[in-house]
Amino acid sequence: MSYITENYRTDRINKTSTNSDKMKRVLLTLSMSIATLVGTLAQNEPYKNHQLSPKERADDLLGRLTLKEKIGLMQNSSNAVERLGIAPYNWWSEGLHGVARNGLATVFPITMGMASTFDDEAIEKIYTAVSDEGRAKFHDAHRRNRYGCGNEGLTFWNPNVNIFRDPRWGRGAGDFWRRSLSDYSDGSICSKGHARTGRCCI
Repeated sequence: MSYITENYRTDRINKTSTNSDKMKRVLLTLSMSIATLVGTLAQNEPYKNHQLSPKERADDLLGRLTLKEKIGLMQNSSNAVERLGIAPYNWWSEGLHGVARNGLATVFPITMGMASTFDDEAIEKIYTAVSDEGRAKFHDAHRRNRYGCGNEGLTFWNPNVNIFRDPRWGRGAGDFWRRSLSDYSDGSICSKGHARTGRCCI
């Protein structure tokens, strides 16, 4: 009698264990399916779809943002919008004659020195190098999980394209003011070099 009872108990334990394992597998499969579905749906949101034009993506994203979120994004230090996957971002980076305030970087002559060369090709090469270093520092910051820190973004507040004729105007060191015949071409040359980062602020 005790042998039969023991076998019955063992069978029940084995069946319970088997049922429990099956249930775990079902739940695991179900949770993975849900996670995959949610991920797929999130990727289908138009603002995340790289096949659409930047305008279409921006229009979709703007339609999803609340007024408070939009205001939070219109600051030098933009807030994160976690529900939409938007990380914090600091718009302030400088690269007037090299990536500034972000560790080691190549330092080039200040703009007046560059302008004095009258060598548009050399200036474009300089800003191409600056943009390459800026992008490398941007990616390095993200690899280290740093978001929203100053001087680690892809938006550079330069070049200055103001016509600077008189030193009493102040802060003229950032202008190509000695290029009297081509004040505006300097801005486009810098922008062409900086364009490699994907963004350029003037």
